[in-house]
Amino acid sequence: MHSKSVTETLERELKELIIHSLKLEDVTPEQIGSDEPLFENGLGLDSIDSLEIGVILRKKYSIKIATVTDEVKAHFATVGKLALFILSNREASK
Repeated sequence: MHSKSVTETLERELKELIIHSLKLEDVTPEQIGSDEPLFENGLGLDSIDSLEIGVILRKKYSIKIATVTDEVKAHFATVGKLALFILSNREASK
């Protein structure tokens, strides 16, 4: 189980990375809810944005995403789910 502060810190970091890498100039981390959908009706990201996020995760967190499955898509649904995905991958690699 992860402490709330570790998860919250990672969520904040992910929000900043998404904003910076996708050049979302009119969005602040505070405007992105951790449980808000990143795609479609939520933040409104698209499939190209998801590829960019995947590249970021590979570079920054050494996350390996071999193929895009429904499970992987579920991890990309919200910032909160992305944070848990990263944390679980960190533990699995220990």
